[in-house]
Amino acid sequence: MIIRHIKPEDVSAVMDLIRGLAEYEKDLDSVVNTTERLKSDIFEHNYCDSLVGEVDGNVVGFALYYTSYSTWKGPCLYLEDLFVLPEYRSIGLGSKLFDAIVNMAKSKGVARMDWQVLDWNQSAIEFYERKKATIDRDWLNGRIFLSKNE
Repeated sequence: MIIRHIKPEDVSAVMDLIRGLAEYEKDLDSVVNTTERLKSDIFEHNYCDSLVGEVDGNVVGFALYYTSYSTWKGPCLYLEDLFVLPEYRSIGLGSKLFDAIVNMAKSKGVARMDWQVLDWNQSAIEFYERKKATIDRDWLNGRIFLSKNE
């Protein structure tokens, strides 16, 4: 089991994992991102970055993140998605990915790390609570789609 930064040749596998996450969340039709766009967004535009979890040479998990900003606290790290293929969830890969992101956030000196979890995803909520995370049930999410590719 290896946790490492994404390489350009990993992007296709990560895109497959993104589709796997969307399928798990019963929203596969909403995925409009492409391998080419994701590769450009990570390696050319630096919009986001990713760690991958590798088992036996195969990318089977990922954590995609970017820098956000709090007007009250300053720079923060936003964990957009963390996903591990179901057949690899019992080996601690998700925990290692999450811990690596937390350690990265600490090393960058950001004020906090944020993410969202669906209210029905009890196993994820329990995972984060075991990590001593606060699950805030008071704030509601706002969103406006700005393209035709909602």
